[in-house]
Amino acid sequence: MRISAAQRTENEYRIRAAIDRLLRGEIPPGGKCDIKTLASQAAVDRTAFYGTRPYAHLRVEFERRLNVMREAGEIPDPREAQISRLKAENTKLRERLAQSEQTVDGLTDFRTQALAQLAAQHEEIVRLREIAAGTTRVSHLPAPRTTVIGSCS
Repeated sequence: MRISAAQRTENEYRIRAAIDRLLRGEIPPGGKCDIKTLASQAAVDRTAFYGTRPYAHLRVEFERRLNVMREAGEIPDPREAQISRLKAENTKLRERLAQSEQTVDGLTDFRTQALAQLAAQHEEIVRLREIAAGTTRVSHLPAPRTTVIGSCS
């Protein structure tokens, strides 16, 4: 079915208004910042944006503006922004986890070495005590004499 020039102009106006809304971040519930949502918001058939259809140039303009915003770090779709934020947070948490695992491994090695050193020192103490107990060269000193200092009479 053919549309009149006035209808086409009206459709283009609605499409451009929908493009501006989507790029400002006014995404409808359940929608995205994409051609499907653009078509539904403008009340135009989605196929009119592809190939040699009448609004293909508006799809190209929408995608170009969307890419410029993304390259500038602006993400109009809050879900995409959330996904990007969560991916970055996930990467950071994975790095922290890897660092924590390295720290735990290092502390486990240190604990193992410390326990081995304590065991070796204990064995050395036991060995030295046995040597000291078996030696007969140790002489005991006589008990000290107690003298009573007399009183003068």
